[in-house]
This record gives sequence, C-alpha cells and structure tokens, in this order.
Amino acid sequence: MFDNLSEKLQRTFKNLRGQGKLTEENIDDALKAIRLALLEADVHFKVVKRLIANIREKSLGAEVLTALSPTEQVVKIVKDELTAILGSTESKVRYCSTPPTVHMIVGLQGSGKTTSAGKLALWLSQHGHKPLLVSVDVYRPAARDQLKIVAGQIGQPIYDGAAGETTPLELAAGAFREAKQTGRDVVLIDTAGRLHIDDALMVELEQLKKRFEPKEILFVADAMTGQDAVKSASEFDKRLGISGVILTKMDGDARGGASLSIREATGKPLKFLGTGEKPSAFEIFHPERIVSRLLGMGDMLSLIEKVEENIDEKQALEMQRKMLANDFSLEDFREQLRQVKKLGSLQSIMDMLPNVGPFKELQNAEIDPKELVRTEAIINSMTAKERVNADLLNGSRRRRIAKGSGTTVQQVNQLLKQYRQARAMMRGIATGGAGSKKRKRSKGKRRGHGLRGPAPGGMGFRGLLGR
Repeated sequence: MFDNLSEKLQRTFKNLRGQGKLTEENIDDALKAIRLALLEADVHFKVVKRLIANIREKSLGAEVLTALSPTEQVVKIVKDELTAILGSTESKVRYCSTPPTVHMIVGLQGSGKTTSAGKLALWLSQHGHKPLLVSVDVYRPAARDQLKIVAGQIGQPIYDGAAGETTPLELAAGAFREAKQTGRDVVLIDTAGRLHIDDALMVELEQLKKRFEPKEILFVADAMTGQDAVKSASEFDKRLGISGVILTKMDGDARGGASLSIREATGKPLKFLGTGEKPSAFEIFHPERIVSRLLGMGDMLSLIEKVEENIDEKQALEMQRKMLANDFSLEDFREQLRQVKKLGSLQSIMDMLPNVGPFKELQNAEIDPKELVRTEAIINSMTAKERVNADLLNGSRRRRIAKGSGTTVQQVNQLLKQYRQARAMMRGIATGGAGSKKRKRSKGKRRGHGLRGPAPGGMGFRGLLGR
C-alpha cells in the first residue's frame, strides 16, 4: 500500500543527498516534494500542513545546516515527525482486572469487521488469552453465519445464542454469561454495521457500551476508502468514544494516507493492521517500524519476530547442519520453501528489508508471487530418489518432471542450477577454515530460530525472486 509514497520519499532524500551542501533552497525543494507525495497518498491536507511546518522549522536549525551529514539529520527529523503523528509507540490492548473483559468491534458494513474480529480472536489466543466470539448483527441473516465460518477456520469458540435471545443486548449478555461459566477471559462482540452512519446504529452501540462497559471499542477502518475512513472514525468516536482503530486491507493498492490521518483526526491510536486475507495476517501497529519501512530503512525487528513465531527452531537448526555438512537435498530445499511461505508473501518480506547494501538488489528485484508455487510443483514431480540425489536427473527425467509440474524443461534446469549454486556456496562456508568457525562460536548464541546461520529461505532466495 505504501509503495508509491515510499518510493517518492526515498527519491526525494536521494536528490537531497546529491547536494554538496544543504541550503534553505535545497530544503524547500525537498519539502515541496514531500508535501506532494503525502497529498497524493491521500493524507489529509491539515495533517500535511502541520507536518511540513514542523519539519521545516527543525530542518533550518543551525545544528542541521552545519552538521557533518545534514541530509541524514533531515531524514531523522522526517522520521521523528511521521512517527509522532502515528503515535510514537504502540498502544497496548487493555483488559479488566476481573475477567471476562469485553471488547466491542465496530465499523461500517464491508470494512472487514467480522474478519478482523476473527483475526483478533486468533491473536488473543496466541498471546495467552481465551476469547469467545459473538455476533450481535440480527439484521443480516448471513452475518452471524459468516462469523461462525471465521471462528471455525481459526479454531476459536463462538456463542450462537440460546432460545429467545433475539436482540443484540440479549445475545451479548448470553455470551458474557457463557464466558464466565466456561472460563473464557475475553468476549469479542462483533456488532452490526450499516452502509452509512445512522442514528439507529449508534443508539444500539451506545446501549451495548452502557450495559457491558467494554475495555476496548475498536473501530475497523478500510484503508482503501481513504478519507472516508477518517470521517467514519471521527463520527464513531464522537458518539462512542472509540479506544483504538484496526486498519484493514493494508495489502491493497490504495494510497494509504488514511493511516497517517486517522490518529490526527480522532486522537485515538491505531492498534492493529490487517495485512492480508489469512487469519494470521494481523499485526500490532508499531508506528516507528511503519515509518522505517516508508523511508526504506526496513523493519528487521518485525521480520525477526515473524521468523520466531512461524519457523520451528529445531527444524531450522537441522537444516543449517545439513547445509554445512553438504548434505542438503532437494527434499530439504522444498521444506525450506514451505518455511518461507509461512512468513507470508515475498513482497511483505522484502518490505521489511532495508533498502541499502546487499538488500537493495533484493528490494529492486521483480517478484513473481507464483515462483514459490512453481518451484514446489517441480520438486513434487520428482521421485523420492531424485529429490535425495539430483545427479539422477538426466534429460528424459527432466522432461517428465516438466510435464508433470506444468512447467518447461528450462524452468526445471534453472531450479537445479539455483540448487547447485546454493550447495556450492554452503560448501565454501563449511570449508572456510577453523579460524572463522572459532570466531563464530565465540560470539555466543543469539536468538532468531536459525538466524545464526543462513535464515530459512536463504538458499536460492535471490533466484526465487525472478529476474
């Protein structure tokens, strides 16, 4: 979503670095480019005006213009100001001292409210809680069925309602009672939505708030609706006093300015991001990390956390041992691809890498999302013996594999070339001398589930990105 904005900001800083010495004129030119980039990204004009004024004031200070690296100082000022607008630090989810805690999920119809309720339930379950879902949308027949399907996909319980419970208040009360009896510590109320804000909807939500005193009222905003999401968030906040925002569809093609405007308009923090269709595509909103991605600085902390959550440490260490022992087969290569797929799309991984040094080539690579699927299909079309011993793959076998995987012989050859290059590289590392091994051992253990050696997906990773 931030691709266009990120590209324009990075281009502006690159032009700024090309100046031998920073002057007021240089900075004004850069600020004009930043202003235009933000407005094109659909950031509210009042937010842009305040942001540019703050950056200009700080950038024209004597300590910047006379600094040894003034451009880096300006980049830091832009980073700090963008982070301040987004909230500086992530906002924690609040809970009652005496469970169950009630969280209300509110928003307009079609914003991704029900899906977000399911994603939040999964996130809570992964962080030591026992959520119970309930839909109180009694107006759309499919709404409660939709939440039931979502709950089934994530393996979390849902309260279906007892006989005679026909109103939102009755359904929510039944869910609260069920949570107490079954030891569930968080009740997630998926409220009804409308195509537009009306008084009947708000009165219903106000009644739920008064009755259950929720610790969180989370407004779900569709990032692709731009400034409409900002207006809706403001209206819900005036009537309900929302506690935070879940921004959905952050993987879409929208300009993304809503995320930079909502907090300014409501004064309430962005708490979560929906970054894809999968239930696991849901993450805490870290303002500083988001800004770092915007400015091409990467987000290695989020990448490491993602690896730790999704990659099995024992499996990663065993893979590393095989690499260094030159015992890395195509079977292992396929397993490594599956590990990479757990981390999400290749593009999302690339977005977390800094746009400098060895990562710059990866950032600029043309990514084909189908490449991982195609590569796995080729390996799946091999026999078990062929996967263990790639030397068996003569011309006729390669033709059979290409036909079975729906690919070409050239693509099969390309995969085998990448695989052999990876093995050769690992052989070179393994035989690099005792001194280098000793130095590595002296550094001690570091957390990261396989990050001590080649990261999961490292083998042939550049080849998988396409040309």
